[in-house]
Amino acid sequence: MSPSLIERIRDKIRARQYDMSAHAMEEMAEDLLDIVDVETAVWNGEIVRTERDDPRGTKYIIEGTAVDQKTPVGVVGRFTGNDRFLIITVYEVTELEG
Repeated sequence: MSPSLIERIRDKIRARQYDMSAHAMEEMAEDLLDIVDVETAVWNGEIVRTERDDPRGTKYIIEGTAVDQKTPVGVVGRFTGNDRFLIITVYEVTELEG
């Protein structure tokens, strides 16, 4: 049985086989988040939406909580051609998906 998609993403984060766009770094700083918050959100979060309309590849929207276990964090990313996970943007969730 193959691992679930969220587990595949979590494995990439654990193995440090991911990259962050400049935009993601800027957004992370604007929302007073750090890399540990982003990693934690992926580890405890779930994929809430998948967007397949981007010609560069399918995007996965993950929502979880930061290290403080209170701050909701959104992480948007995609797998790249070299099988790394690219984090496109990061944000503090102010409205829950639903």
